[in-house]
Amino acid sequence: MKIGVSTASYYPLETEVALEEIGKSGIKTTEIFFNAECELKCSFIDILEDIKDKYGINVTAVHPTMSLAESFMFFSAYERRYRQGLDEYARYSEIAARLGADYIIMHGGKPNGVLNDEEYCERYMQINSVTQKQGVCVLQENVVRYRAGEKEFLKSMVDILGEDAKFCLDIKQAIRCGYNPYELIEEFSQNIFHYHISDHSVASDCMLPGKGGFDFKSFFDYTASLGYNGSYIIEVYKDAYKEYSEIANSFLKLNNL
Repeated sequence: MKIGVSTASYYPLETEVALEEIGKSGIKTTEIFFNAECELKCSFIDILEDIKDKYGINVTAVHPTMSLAESFMFFSAYERRYRQGLDEYARYSEIAARLGADYIIMHGGKPNGVLNDEEYCERYMQINSVTQKQGVCVLQENVVRYRAGEKEFLKSMVDILGEDAKFCLDIKQAIRCGYNPYELIEEFSQNIFHYHISDHSVASDCMLPGKGGFDFKSFFDYTASLGYNGSYIIEVYKDAYKEYSEIANSFLKLNNL
């Protein structure tokens, strides 16, 4: 079991500075969230790779900066823009492979798009066909106000694609969509390859693990019993803490479980 922290948890700290903070905290597993197009340059990836190697960090996944535009890029009727999006994801797959990451996390399309579920899945598989040339797989994340935030859409993806439907399950996003995370885990356990984890309470749906009431020991035991052996990445927003040290302390508490 690998517990890590996403660089997104330090936003708006610059991506390379966030990765350095993770390394200095003794955290060995991360997901890198890119925040600007300039961060895709080879010279910038050199910087990330140097930091990763300096601290012995394992990068499990990358998260594109274009996530807010994926519905517009990939799941509209404009073919030329779609082809441009494929080129951009090809670049992300090169970066992921260089950093040793297995996955690219995708938010995907918004509700009420022009594509039906079968067409959506066809696009998803075409994107994967591009990234898999580098040995990298695209994971659909369950994000509120996106199609994949709805359980029925995830179920439709599984019905259409079977084991080729591969997901990143985000706990806070499940709650924001009105689901108990266990409801989704039980339904899609064989299709979940990556977890974004966070805590929650009545007052907040996004807290550092250990700050709310979620039983992470039971969660880890349950997901392991279903055969999961991937990473659990702490991903929270900046209002979930006051000091960066709180992130490291949360990580240590989970690691001690």
